[in-house]
Amino acid sequence: MKLIVNEIFYSLQGEGGRSGEASVFIRLTKCNLACSFCDTDFANGEEMTIDEILNEISKYPSKWIIWTGGEPTIQLKDEYLAVFREHGYKQAIETNGTRRVPSLIDYITCSPKQDFETIKGRIPEVNEIRMPIKAGDPIPDISVFPQADNYFLSPIFDGDKINLQNVDYCVELIKQHPQWKLSLQIHKLIHIE
Repeated sequence: MKLIVNEIFYSLQGEGGRSGEASVFIRLTKCNLACSFCDTDFANGEEMTIDEILNEISKYPSKWIIWTGGEPTIQLKDEYLAVFREHGYKQAIETNGTRRVPSLIDYITCSPKQDFETIKGRIPEVNEIRMPIKAGDPIPDISVFPQADNYFLSPIFDGDKINLQNVDYCVELIKQHPQWKLSLQIHKLIHIE
């Protein structure tokens, strides 16, 4: 049982419904999309066994793992997740919604980038939808998305710098569509990983 890992780090969740919570981030390689605003190196990585990953993350006190990428559903399987669950970890995933999510995930963040209408067929329910938005982007009708506890608009940053035009645009959208909430990338604002 091996995964190709880009990086493992310990930080605070910087956006969405779990903002501010200490978490162990495991960034997996590979993605099935090529988004122009992506700020992540998901092409390079190192093959690690599940035991090597467990050994690496055991030095951190948090029992929350955030599987991210790239697109983590390309590599993750329930048989891998079961091992982490047996060691007392809760597991969140950040997915683009183009593939099914393994059943042993405890918290699903879906950050859709395309084909919004098809996500519900693969993932009928999520904890949060987090839409990356830049000024001028339309937002789809909320009913096309899976059922979620929270629906967030997340203004796209310019690298690590806040883009106030995108923030202002999201604020206006939320005022017009109050079922959405604002999610800023706090980790970028306070300069943590």
